[in-house]
Amino acid sequence: MPETQNIEYKSAWRDEYLKWICGFAKANGGTIFIGKDDKGKVVGVANAKKLLEEIPNKVRDVLGILVEVNIHESKQGEYLEIAVEPYPNAVNYKGQYHYRSGSTKQELKGAALDKFLLLKKGNLWDGVPIPKVSVKDLKQEAFEFFRKRGFKNKRLSEDSLTDSNDHLLENLKLIENGYLKRAAILLFHPDPEKFVTGAYIKIGYFETDADLLFQDEVHGNLFEQVEKTMEILFAKYFKAYISYEGIHRVETFEYPEDAVREAILNAVAHKDYSGYTPIQISVYKDKIMIWNEGQLPENWTMEKLTTGKHPSIPYNPDIANAFFRSGYIEAWGRGFLKMTAQCLTAGLPKPLYYYEMSGFWVVFRKDIYNAEYLESLGLNDRQVKAVLYTKEKGKITNSDYQTLNDISKRTATTELTELSDKFKVLVKTGTSGAGISYKVVGQ
Repeated sequence: MPETQNIEYKSAWRDEYLKWICGFAKANGGTIFIGKDDKGKVVGVANAKKLLEEIPNKVRDVLGILVEVNIHESKQGEYLEIAVEPYPNAVNYKGQYHYRSGSTKQELKGAALDKFLLLKKGNLWDGVPIPKVSVKDLKQEAFEFFRKRGFKNKRLSEDSLTDSNDHLLENLKLIENGYLKRAAILLFHPDPEKFVTGAYIKIGYFETDADLLFQDEVHGNLFEQVEKTMEILFAKYFKAYISYEGIHRVETFEYPEDAVREAILNAVAHKDYSGYTPIQISVYKDKIMIWNEGQLPENWTMEKLTTGKHPSIPYNPDIANAFFRSGYIEAWGRGFLKMTAQCLTAGLPKPLYYYEMSGFWVVFRKDIYNAEYLESLGLNDRQVKAVLYTKEKGKITNSDYQTLNDISKRTATTELTELSDKFKVLVKTGTSGAGISYKVVGQ
């Protein structure tokens, strides 16, 4: 068996291997075998019986924990098994904190160590109290916005409209021992970046990955960031298609507003603010990519998160609770399902969701099968009409193409073949009495 998250092999004992025991104790526990090579083959260890007594004492004296050490015999020689249980408290090796990740040991430092120690104490980053900031330093307009939204969405009572700011924060559990929590600063302070570096949103419009045409930054408290980002995206970055219902002018944007808002709210609520990196929104001609630093709940996968109903486990529970009370989000873990449904309803491809570069990506893609895009490929009017027809009906035959464009079978055959072979927007699906049939790629 190869080395894994919970198994480590060592051919001989060295006292520095106490670091590995420390790493197992802080993770999910594990087993260290002394007297096996890297592939798990027994090579034997000298003075095994002496080590059987020494190792538990060294672990106790240096790390302050207890481990079980067993001796095993084989034809190749004796070897030791050190079984390490996970410990709820933070275990350190001579002031250093080591952690087991995959099949490697890492030393925790900086923000990662701070996060780990908080978790061991049962605290989360957004729940840490901040000294020297009072309720009077917070922004009154942010409280008013929160109250109005919460009451309108029936998440707050009418009494909350006239309640004091202090009492409101107490009810939201954003005050601890007289100190404001980090979540309160992010939600209601006029300038959260004085306390949290990188607590803002960057937006850029890219021609290609290397060509940035223009950009914006959105600062302020989290409520302002959400509202301003939505306003900028739909006023400056997204196109609106104009149509009329009777005498009424109707604007239909490239992406469904509710889906984009849900993605931004998720990014803001679940961002790892200890990473000091702003949320980044990259807009392209055919897609929008939203990234926030963060990580999945323990033992979760992206498939579990995106393909079905799951419990809501917010990365920043105090921020998420305030967003819920304001009516911004639900508390049922349905965000990904809602975004997918909204895109499909709007005739767009399903969004892409994935974890990469220490954070989450949500990618909304345009329906590329529109007249503007198809014309840019060099298609003539008849071919554009055919692709849009196929998109609506599911397929098109040679006979359909003739009728749709009032042309001969020969011309229809030539242009459909050109579409399928040169432009790769239609694929052949079979033949019938009406001739070869086609469907839109990806439909």
